[in-house]
Amino acid sequence: MRILKNGLLFVRVAGSVALAATLALNNGVALAETATVRVGIANTSSDVGFFIADKKGYFKQEGLNVVFTPFNSAAKMVAPLGAGQLDVGGGTVSAGLYNGIARGINVRIVADKGSIPPGYGYSAVLVRKDLIDNGKFKSFADLKGLKVAVGAEGTGTASALNEALKKGGLKYSDVQVVTLGFPQHLMALGNKAIEASMTNEPTVTQAVNEGVAVRFATNDTFYPNQQVAVVLYSDGFIKGNPIVARKFMHAYVRAVRDYNDALKDGKLAGANATEVISILAEYTQIKDPAVYRAITPNGCNPDGHVNMASLEKDFQFFKEQGLIEGNVSVGQAVDRSFVEAALKDLGPYVRRSK
Repeated sequence: MRILKNGLLFVRVAGSVALAATLALNNGVALAETATVRVGIANTSSDVGFFIADKKGYFKQEGLNVVFTPFNSAAKMVAPLGAGQLDVGGGTVSAGLYNGIARGINVRIVADKGSIPPGYGYSAVLVRKDLIDNGKFKSFADLKGLKVAVGAEGTGTASALNEALKKGGLKYSDVQVVTLGFPQHLMALGNKAIEASMTNEPTVTQAVNEGVAVRFATNDTFYPNQQVAVVLYSDGFIKGNPIVARKFMHAYVRAVRDYNDALKDGKLAGANATEVISILAEYTQIKDPAVYRAITPNGCNPDGHVNMASLEKDFQFFKEQGLIEGNVSVGQAVDRSFVEAALKDLGPYVRRSK
């Protein structure tokens, strides 16, 4: 119950009265109560929507106090999301997410966080430069029998490698798959522990610049529009705080639109690129703005929609690999309602030209 006394707004909580906000009655402005939202991040550039919304005050304008917690991968966020220790998470869709849902962990995919539209080959097949130079590697078919690194099994990266192999008439079992964190791909290529890798930025650009690998093919050419990262909501956030969950999405979609304004010709070179690069340098471990200007950034749907066809394709790959446990479907994992609510307020995306 809210009680107004002498220009002060009080809130009665558990039988006691607490000061909630001071009403500026002379100008009609009231300080809103804030809600804390706990967000798991992977500390990658695809977290940019979260970072922009925080830096530019979009979360604050919605009355949200957002607390970020870093994780090595989205797969490690599933349990905390299921236990109610996180409200929101973001990262790669994995077989582990679907298996968690099958076990009753009601985490849901609610928005796009990273995708690969044509021209934005954020991921790429890297091949050791010496194999290209000596002519031993000329086509996708030459991947057969090679040691090829991915970030982790049962993820979109592994599914992307599978799509690349199809271009050479190969199956996933035709290569020796090695799992390494993306930064480790650089070292493994350099010391010839692997012959190729399916790698994300900024490791792709680093490997090319250091002369250890060639960017043989980018993901947008052999698996365009792949859904590489998503925003996740916990069941408790969806059911227990639906208003707050809608506010979070409203702020997030605004931020993603700012990010899209910064994209141009496959680079961060759009109208507000300097601002977005500055935010990335502040919030991530890569502090050199030149790195962000050089890399190929990920795409992200400015209306927040996820690519269902891509999610289905990756899910089928996970099933073929025997990684899906229990009865679960992609449809069970996706909740579009929060994006749709945000779009009712924001309307369709209109790109800023300058």
